Amino acid sequence: MGVMAVPVEVPERTRQEEAIASRLWQTVVWNDPVNLMNYVVHVFRSYFGFPRAQAERLMLAVHHDGHAVVAEGAREQMELHAQAMHDYGLWATVREARP
Repeated sequence: MGVMAVPVEVPERTRQEEAIASRLWQTVVWNDPVNLMNYVVHVFRSYFGFPRAQAERLMLAVHHDGHAVVAEGAREQMELHAQAMHDYGLWATVREARP
């Protein structure tokens, strides 16, 4: 006796779910009193692959403005970036991108 395949109906995403999934999120690195500026540049270059000039510009934004947006994209990816920054000893959060 054979096994009969029964089609399973998968509900489509609602418009609200689609809107949430399509939102842009940001990984924000915050200033802290512990990490040296050279180390922050090293992390940005090593992890994100930024050229030296971009890594230094972002580090200076962290230092002078208190924070810098270092990545933007899907929420899950931004959460991975924030966790990686924590693993390097930097303070990072995820926020929804502003329109």
